[in-house]
Amino acid sequence: MGVRAFLRAKTKLLLAATAVAGAGAGAGAIATSDDPASAFKLATAVPLRLFRDAATAACIVYDYEYSLWGLPDGSKERERVKREVHSRSALKLQELCFRNGGIYIKLGQHISQLEYLVPDEYVQVMRQSMLNKCPVSSYEQVLEVFKKELGGAPDEIFDEFDPVPIASASLAQVHIARTHDGQQVAVKVQHTHMTDTAEADYATVELIVNVLHRLFPSFDYRWLVDEMRESLPKELDFSNEAKNSIKCMENFRRFSPLIAEYVYAPKVYWNWSTSKLLVMEFIDGVQVNDCRAIQKLSIQPSDVSKLLSQAFAEMMFKHGFVHCDPHAANVLVRPLPSGSRSIFGKKKPQLVLLDHGLYKDLDDTMRLNYASLWKGLVFSDANAIKENSTKLGAGDDLYVLFAGILTMRPWNKVIDPAVDHLVVKGTDLNRALVCFDMSLFFCNPSYRIKRLGCLVCSVFGMCECLNFWVGRNLQPSIP
Repeated sequence: MGVRAFLRAKTKLLLAATAVAGAGAGAGAIATSDDPASAFKLATAVPLRLFRDAATAACIVYDYEYSLWGLPDGSKERERVKREVHSRSALKLQELCFRNGGIYIKLGQHISQLEYLVPDEYVQVMRQSMLNKCPVSSYEQVLEVFKKELGGAPDEIFDEFDPVPIASASLAQVHIARTHDGQQVAVKVQHTHMTDTAEADYATVELIVNVLHRLFPSFDYRWLVDEMRESLPKELDFSNEAKNSIKCMENFRRFSPLIAEYVYAPKVYWNWSTSKLLVMEFIDGVQVNDCRAIQKLSIQPSDVSKLLSQAFAEMMFKHGFVHCDPHAANVLVRPLPSGSRSIFGKKKPQLVLLDHGLYKDLDDTMRLNYASLWKGLVFSDANAIKENSTKLGAGDDLYVLFAGILTMRPWNKVIDPAVDHLVVKGTDLNRALVCFDMSLFFCNPSYRIKRLGCLVCSVFGMCECLNFWVGRNLQPSIP
């Protein structure tokens, strides 16, 4: 049975990959016909990437089918073996993401944030690698982007330019430079392979996910591909990112004046910024989840936690314009430039928001329903939780799990009338109980995972839930 499944899956996947390889490469070549070098690179790279996708998917499918064959559903042995297969498959997927790069890195990062929607083995492997070990473009590639976008080399445009990036992410990397008038700036340069193969990569990922869903109906992550279709073009346009950062700050000044001073986005230098290059004011700060570094700045971590929760609550409930990629590397902390201190002599924090490429617009109805949901969560009102979860799309069957994802608490704690029922204790017990709730409600996984995934994305974009990484480090307060 396992061998037959493997051969069936491998044959279909490889045939599909072969069929679209020529079309994808040809379309890419036509689209970039004004640049023969890029067209040739695309035509030779895409088929190889497609073959890697198909081979990796076939190996993963075979591993699941063969390893679990004959093991009774619900048995301890099946669960043990399944976890082992999850771990092996996660490593295969990780290797594929690194070898192909581009949007595959982005996909891996998204998976690392979906703790309650995909197996934990995938989440942990992706979280340990994708957020901190992104590929780096060579200086020659950076030079290529500069010449195409600004018509000159970095050392012609800036007084100083460090060819070694200080950070690299899935879509771009950041270099430090100094302008001719002495201003230190951060230069965000898009990876050339993103624009070379982005469309073909997206089509490939969509193909693999759809084929796997046909072969195995319980595997349904098409909603994640749909989210990438919407978000990727926005993130690849750095001029859109610059406009978002300005709108974000304007919203704080207009709707949230009491904390506007405490939230900051780097200034954009428009004369050097394009869709693939973004030059910004350089900000020196520490990552929001680095408690020791925060304390060394004479800032209280609990103050950072309250400010972080308040800032994103303001975006969600008042602005309706929410930063959707707030992982630790995109939220820095520094002392408030004015030098203000708390009554205990501690410096007041300022949040510096980076990477404004992806925002989510929340209409008035969604914000009202979401606020009402949180009111129900705070007051342990089961009827209000169910009613407002249903209005947001969770329905009668997923409101318990949705509440668990939002609070990181099992249902019996969510509806506990105790004052501290939503306090995060810092143990793994709550997560285990939430996972138990998940097992009760996912009796039809393909349908429900898709619905819940779309719901979480509709509220938070692709960041899943702020409480996950804030709660592990900064003693969060409730939005």
